[in-house]
Amino acid sequence: MLSRPREIVRGVWNGPGGGREVLTLAYPLILAHMSFTVQTFVDRLFLTWYSAEAVAGAVTGLFTTLAVMALFSGTGEYLTTFIAQYLGAGRPLRIGPALWQGFYFALGAGVLIASVSPLVGPVFALAGHDPLVQRNEITFATILLRGAFPVVLMATLATFFAGRGQTRVVLVVNVISTLADIVLDALWIFGRGGFPRWGVAGAAWSTVVAQALGAAIFIVLILRPASRRAYATLSGWRFDRALFLRLLRYGLPSGLQYSLEILAFAIFMMIVGRIGTASLAATGISFNLNMIVFMPMLGLGVAVSAVVGRYLGADQPDVAERATWSAFWLSLVYMTACGALYLLAPHALLFPYAAGADPVVFAEVERISVVLLRFVALYSLFDMMNVIFAAALRGAGDTFYTLALTVVLSWTAMLVPAYFVCVVGGGGVYAAWTTASAYIVLLGILMMRRFRAGRWKKLRVIEPHLPGLEAAG
Repeated sequence: MLSRPREIVRGVWNGPGGGREVLTLAYPLILAHMSFTVQTFVDRLFLTWYSAEAVAGAVTGLFTTLAVMALFSGTGEYLTTFIAQYLGAGRPLRIGPALWQGFYFALGAGVLIASVSPLVGPVFALAGHDPLVQRNEITFATILLRGAFPVVLMATLATFFAGRGQTRVVLVVNVISTLADIVLDALWIFGRGGFPRWGVAGAAWSTVVAQALGAAIFIVLILRPASRRAYATLSGWRFDRALFLRLLRYGLPSGLQYSLEILAFAIFMMIVGRIGTASLAATGISFNLNMIVFMPMLGLGVAVSAVVGRYLGADQPDVAERATWSAFWLSLVYMTACGALYLLAPHALLFPYAAGADPVVFAEVERISVVLLRFVALYSLFDMMNVIFAAALRGAGDTFYTLALTVVLSWTAMLVPAYFVCVVGGGGVYAAWTTASAYIVLLGILMMRRFRAGRWKKLRVIEPHLPGLEAAG
């Protein structure tokens, strides 16, 4: 009687697509995304100590710039699926040419993003926030937009390692980048070590410089002799129009999904900002703490896309499906623990923010944040479902559905109701968060439904194999 449950556990854990394989591939990516969580947490923590207006401006500034940059970094990150499917199909010499198309894309993206930075002022003027908050929003967003190239490039180059399962490399480079960001934050925000007191500008510049460092490290590793021989990472430098357009065809919907979802939350933040500075600061802090859950799930999502892509490239869709469910059960355990933490220990989570802030000003922010963390605990399980199943769909190439669903639900379930309830009807921050939670819950349920339908099993993003193609690359 006792052996049967053990056999079931061993069956779920072992073998192709089992929990062991998924976790082995995913844990470095989870830790890498947690390093970004730490980086953002420290940014917000230091800026909270600097001023409430600084942290509020940085949060809305970050959401707004990410809405732009996510379109391009999300497209570049989609190379993970190409690389995984080429590897699974036994065509490694197509990996280098694919990566070079990502480099050309990132270069063009950096120029394009920087060119829209003059629009930042008028955009934030429409939000109607406190003038000091607005000044910080403009400063933070302008610097990030002008320094977008290394941000997009680092995300793109990481796919060379994530798509081939060398996720520990991604972890190490992300940790180095995060440590650099934290050190520069301490120096540039508060004006230490002989540097001027830059405040929110220091936080923005530290992010740009840290991303440039990470991208440089990836380039050095990608161009090592072994990689040049095995994957044509140098000889495949030529622009490949067909491959580039294929990246845009599948990658742009994926990037646009990230972009429009972040834009939706940026608009949501602007709606909350009209309620009051305390509500905006509490929302920013709660979203920041939510990243403790969300960013590691993104790491697991990248792993799911890579595993699904590799097994589909090898024409083993059933193993790809098994790997997705393995990721789901692993993340369910983690998400349940995090949800309990939000419910049972909110003041402990908020303590670092309170430690360096004005106690009178922060008291109202903390009161609101405690309630908002209950919302986070509620929707986190559904957020996890969205990340896992959407990642599996993207790993197959089903990117248009994930885009369409995100756009429709973000407006019909969150933004339009939030506007009418809060701006027109005078509702408070809790009413706004109710609409955001409804959006996330519906998104998770419908992504799982799409995955279970199974149409994704027949999709591929790579071109059919033609004799001599790899040699030509």
